[in-house]
Amino acid sequence: MKSSYKSFTSLVIIYCSLFIVHSTAQPPHGIHWSADGNSYYDNNDEGIVQYQMPSFAKTIVANMQQLTPKDSSQPLEVRNFFFSYDGKKILIYTNSKKVWRYDTRGDYWVLNTTDNSLKQLGKSLPSSSLMYAKLSPDGNSVAYVSMHNLYVEDLSSSNIKQLTTDGTDRMINGTFDWVYEEEFDCRDGFRWSPDSKSIAYWKVDATKIPNYLMINNTDSIYSFVKPVEYPVAGTSPSPCYIYVANLATGKSTNINVPGNPQQHYIPRMEWAANSSQLIIEQFNRMQNEIRIMYCNAATGVTNEIYTEDDKAWIDNKNAWDSNPFATGWEWVKEGKAFLWVSEKDGWRHIYLMSRDGQHQTLLTNGDYDIITLKGYDDRTGYVYFMASPENATQKYLYRIQMDGKSKAERLSPADESGTHDYDLSTNGMYASHKFSNINTVPIEDWISLPKHLVIKKGVESQYSNYKFPHVDMFTIITDDGVKMDGWMQKPINFDSTKKYPVVFYVYSWPGVQSIIDEFGNQFNSLYEGNMAADGYILIGLEGRGSQVPKGAAWRKSIYKQTGILNTYDQAMATKIILQWPFIDSSRIAVWGWSGGGATTLSLLFGYPKIYKTGIAVAPLADQLTYDNIYEERYMGLPQENMQAYINGSAITYAKNLQGHLLLIQGTGDDNVHYQNSERLINELIKYNKLFQFMPYPNRTHAISEGEGTREHLSNLYTTFLRQYCPPGAK
Repeated sequence: MKSSYKSFTSLVIIYCSLFIVHSTAQPPHGIHWSADGNSYYDNNDEGIVQYQMPSFAKTIVANMQQLTPKDSSQPLEVRNFFFSYDGKKILIYTNSKKVWRYDTRGDYWVLNTTDNSLKQLGKSLPSSSLMYAKLSPDGNSVAYVSMHNLYVEDLSSSNIKQLTTDGTDRMINGTFDWVYEEEFDCRDGFRWSPDSKSIAYWKVDATKIPNYLMINNTDSIYSFVKPVEYPVAGTSPSPCYIYVANLATGKSTNINVPGNPQQHYIPRMEWAANSSQLIIEQFNRMQNEIRIMYCNAATGVTNEIYTEDDKAWIDNKNAWDSNPFATGWEWVKEGKAFLWVSEKDGWRHIYLMSRDGQHQTLLTNGDYDIITLKGYDDRTGYVYFMASPENATQKYLYRIQMDGKSKAERLSPADESGTHDYDLSTNGMYASHKFSNINTVPIEDWISLPKHLVIKKGVESQYSNYKFPHVDMFTIITDDGVKMDGWMQKPINFDSTKKYPVVFYVYSWPGVQSIIDEFGNQFNSLYEGNMAADGYILIGLEGRGSQVPKGAAWRKSIYKQTGILNTYDQAMATKIILQWPFIDSSRIAVWGWSGGGATTLSLLFGYPKIYKTGIAVAPLADQLTYDNIYEERYMGLPQENMQAYINGSAITYAKNLQGHLLLIQGTGDDNVHYQNSERLINELIKYNKLFQFMPYPNRTHAISEGEGTREHLSNLYTTFLRQYCPPGAK
């Protein structure tokens, strides 16, 4: 028995290193590929169905009767599902509820396809309180989080063992606080050991973080306060710890991570391709230094194997992973090495790192960036990634051997210029493929690789029968020599002898690419009607500091200049555009959301002779009010760099408002808080500046909740724009 179990465990370790097979947090993201990559699973009105590749032959794995509990006449409404390694058990996620942005809390059931038993997990716990449930590698247990405590449930006996007992809304086990989720994409906070005997987990102590008090005035006659642990810039991080729970004893071992826990972050932790060690990635508070270390799961002793630093910052995995919800460490060579992504030579490249951290082999050599890592196949030695060496607005699939000698091979068709996306099978042989460009509606199909042969066409795009205005991709070089990408949509029946108003869409903050050669990138969902038909020119521009594949120097030029350099680039490019003969310089509008709202304010206040009208939605007016992980990454500590925070915040220049401003924000925004608008309003009042303001009661950063909200927002946006930046040729 021990011998066969050991073989099974080894198989699991090797198996998981074949391709990116991550444990994925709910809600579902991407295709449910089978472990061998030769089929995929879907959930439809027949139940859970398997499709064999490349024939797409269908097999019903779990029908509606199997998915119906004994005491119910209705089958479970499957939100997501996961298979055990042997494929005999299916973990089903249902009755989901929203936590901040995603529905990561709900109920879980396990269907045993051998005896057709269907059991609900955590029946003694509150309804819809379970989070991130995962089957153990041996398929005998399920672990999950409920009310910030970690549990493990034996499937044969239904016995539940509580592994942590100190969980509260501020002492968080097995998941994360608001800021870790928002800025590191950390959600699922525990990991099964390959031998199913231990669970490693995060513990976040948010008790030292001041509560941001959000007031709900709409859901009852008496208003009430909703507190959120929100560390603003300059606030020390929540202490973060790693523990390993021994399931036999129920006891947890604290991993002795070096350093002050209030001065570092641990955004990555996984088992080190065995059941005795963890591997973690530790960031210093400034996020410009990382340390990789192994941790002995039994003793808690750590051993550092690699360090890296940068004059600006180092991106976490969520900046280059194709699945933002994914977990996992990219082990290859049967656990003897792992893939590593770094910008240490000035470009974002993939390296092969030896297990001891002493040897790094550069795989993607050249003056170009990888955009995302898509997968790797240990059997064939290929790594798959997205890149676009010639055009930063586009995206293509490449593969390269792990030998450090080969050249990258483009797999995307040469005659399809634009933006591609793929959901690759776990063996790299098949993919769901999507292609479009700014003037080509999305084409979806299923392909086989590496020849990129279409094996099945997807559903035709809903936009296929519509005729859309042509959009031009262009580049503009400012007087400072900055080459900026952009797109422009001209009015229908454009007449170059006449002058037209321009509406600029902006984002222009770090971590985001806003100008993409992709269909829909030019759409303005807030405008009621057709902007091109009404006579508007639409323009989007991408300046320095944005998350585009133009090298680390481009992206990191904004360090300690957020709100300054990005705004300057937009204004300098607009100055050149104003010289075009068909531009009406008296009708120049700008709008954006969140960071784009901040840019809108900065342009309206900082360059009032250029921008006459601005619509700022959920804007970050004062950088000192935003969270510490984001702000300190790009701006440093305010205690050491206060003047840069002041200079980069739009509120500093509110006194310069000359044009027409519409300010919009939800009072229930837990991301960019309503406080931003109130502080800005005070400044505008102080200097007797007239403007329009629309607060949306109890709406979040998305301003989407509540009956009629989006229709009202669209009406407001459109009416204001037409009034102060009238459409049409003159």
